[in-house]
Amino acid sequence: MAGSWDGSYDPGSQSDESYHFERLHIEPIYDAFVCPLTKQVMHDPVTLENGQTFEREAIEKWFKECKEIRRKLVCPLTLKELKSTDLKSSIALRNTIEEWTTRNEAAQLDIARRSLNMGSSENDVLLSLKFIQHICQKNRSNKHVVCNADLIPMIVDMLKSSSRKVRCKSLETLRVVVEEDEDNKATLAEGDTVRTIVKFLSHEQSKEREEAVSLLYELSKSEPLCEKIGSINGAILILVGMTSSKSENVLTVEKADKILENLEKCENNVRQMAENGRLQPLLTQILEGPPETKHSMAAYLGELVLNNDVKVYVARTVGASLINIMQSGSMQSREAALKALNQISSYEASSKVLIEAGILPPLVKDLFMVGINQLPMRLKEVSATILANVVNSGYDVDSIPIGPDHQTLVSEGNVQNLLHLVSNTGPPIECKLLQVLVGLTSSPKTVLNVVAAIKSSGATISLVQFIEVPQKDLHVASIKLLQNLCPYMGQELADALRGTVGQLSSLIRVISENTGISEEQAAAAGLLAELPERDLGVTRQMLDEGAFQLIISRVVKIRQGEIKGTRFVTPFLEGLVHVLARVTYVLSDEPDAVALCREHGLAVLFIELLQANGLDNVQMVSATALENLSLESKNLTRLPELPAPGVCAAIFPCFSKQVVITGLCRVHRGTCSLRESFCLLEGQAVHKLVALLDHTNEKVVEAALAALSTLLDDGVDIEQGVTVLCEAEGIKPILDVLLEKQTEKLRRRAVWVVERLLRTDDIAYEVSGDQNVSSALVDAFHHADYRTRQIAGRALKHVDKIPNFSGIFPNMG
Repeated sequence: MAGSWDGSYDPGSQSDESYHFERLHIEPIYDAFVCPLTKQVMHDPVTLENGQTFEREAIEKWFKECKEIRRKLVCPLTLKELKSTDLKSSIALRNTIEEWTTRNEAAQLDIARRSLNMGSSENDVLLSLKFIQHICQKNRSNKHVVCNADLIPMIVDMLKSSSRKVRCKSLETLRVVVEEDEDNKATLAEGDTVRTIVKFLSHEQSKEREEAVSLLYELSKSEPLCEKIGSINGAILILVGMTSSKSENVLTVEKADKILENLEKCENNVRQMAENGRLQPLLTQILEGPPETKHSMAAYLGELVLNNDVKVYVARTVGASLINIMQSGSMQSREAALKALNQISSYEASSKVLIEAGILPPLVKDLFMVGINQLPMRLKEVSATILANVVNSGYDVDSIPIGPDHQTLVSEGNVQNLLHLVSNTGPPIECKLLQVLVGLTSSPKTVLNVVAAIKSSGATISLVQFIEVPQKDLHVASIKLLQNLCPYMGQELADALRGTVGQLSSLIRVISENTGISEEQAAAAGLLAELPERDLGVTRQMLDEGAFQLIISRVVKIRQGEIKGTRFVTPFLEGLVHVLARVTYVLSDEPDAVALCREHGLAVLFIELLQANGLDNVQMVSATALENLSLESKNLTRLPELPAPGVCAAIFPCFSKQVVITGLCRVHRGTCSLRESFCLLEGQAVHKLVALLDHTNEKVVEAALAALSTLLDDGVDIEQGVTVLCEAEGIKPILDVLLEKQTEKLRRRAVWVVERLLRTDDIAYEVSGDQNVSSALVDAFHHADYRTRQIAGRALKHVDKIPNFSGIFPNMG
């Protein structure tokens, strides 16, 4: 007699765990049921010629071993020799054992069923779960028995147990029960069970999480359940997270990945995966799916928010496929493809991938096409947006042929087509097309083609008029375009802006808005900065409208830190300073300009801006403005009025005394001040300009040297100007500029200044011994332009490198 479990099942330490079941009398195990070799209940009993019965598998193994060791064939029980290995199935015994087993398993199952409740001990529940696993693994048909006995809901209830061991064993048992059994899977999926299993995925105990993943993997093999698993909020998100986890069990990660592969059978799951960062299934559907699926997946791709790295990956994977759909699909498919391409083209690197995949020709074709096959305007807007994205990516679009005869996007005819569309479509598409032109004019390789097309088509006025439109995006794009065009057609734009329509006033109004610093304001300031500085009409209008006072206020606030922290503050400040400097170009023609500079202390402001470290353009423009102001100093200096001589002094000059007037400017020989006459001798201006001669940007050095050269200009006391530069320790930095020869323009300026310095004998004597300076002057004398060669020649005479023949040959003039 055995206990309550048959000998073929060892549930563990039965002495500890199975006491509950042993209390019931289950039919005893008869000796005839047990194989003498295995000591287990037989499943397929067979009888030898001597009448002894064994488990078929066990006796066959015995015969095989006898043969291998060349031993006589004997009965393992009697050890008597056998004549034959013939085996006769004991059908009656087998049927009896099966009936006995069925009765015993039914009784044991009933015991297990009564133990599956919250009131049972942990050991009883675990033993019951183990038994259920055992009978399911022993015979597949038992899975139906378990289901018919309503054990599946009872096992599910055990998932709520307070015992972690019970919860883990319940998940494991459910997996065994549903393996390769569609009916049991359907039964398990009834109600809220799948949601409960998903909750275990985020459980802190890794063993429960592992068992839940294994169970979900089995369930996901059923296509009807894939949709249900995917519908559980957070299921796909958690599974995707598990596949990328580095702390998770490797087998668990693999199973999570396989679950997701199974879930890909449902389109909705594929969309969820894409939304949660697993894009490959969606991309595969676009590449390999039927037309309807390609269309729906492309449409969904267009709605996703992708990070930049993912955009590049998507462009490389399905870019060519989407371009193909865009060209040849139905209108609905083309729309879906365009929206997807719009999404992934919004990053420079992915735009370049799309260009290499061939997006440019069909995109331009769609934009320009008219007639029955043309895109509706809403899709032309999407096409224009994509075109703006790819053109602004920095790719050399001029290298991409898009039409016959090697035409490119910047061929004159195509640019004129773009200009025509700009003038004949609605604001949304006009904005995108202007952005296309902004991209084309941002490249030195293509801007001249656009300029030529604008001039030949007479589109300047229409482009300028966009500044007045109410749509913000549209007039921002137009301002940026005009800013790019201004260096190449500045006078045409100045003439257009000065018209009576009021575009110049609009630009002034934009930069004066006290709403932080926007891209629009930075672009407007940049456009005004690029207009020709000496256009008196523009400056006059800005003076009349009080623009310069507004600009001064904005510059001061930025300098004082009242306006800060925006990404556009640097280009805005650079543009404002440049615009403000234009007032210094018209001082001799506009008394109002002089009055403005005096009233607002512009010389002081520009001197302060010389120290805007890191803002090269601000320093350069400020130095140039100071040059303009200083050039006007000799005209604004008040010369002293000498008293009329007395009668005696008039008759006898020898009796007169020379009048000595103190407090006069050494350089300008009159009464000077920084505010009234813009004299650089005040406000540490000379020292700050000298400091800029060591700047790494040659344009800043050139502007600073030009400002300092005003102290040596005709009409001032050059000798005193040299003295001022000596006191500011500026002689050596000026000579160093000559030696470095950074640009031809800078060399011309340096040679001019050095020649003026060498007119002072002490400096000429010191320099004459410096071979480097002499070599630099000789090089300029040989290789510079005609005017600079003349000046270099005079400088060489000062240091006696060229003899002075003026005393030998009399003036024949």
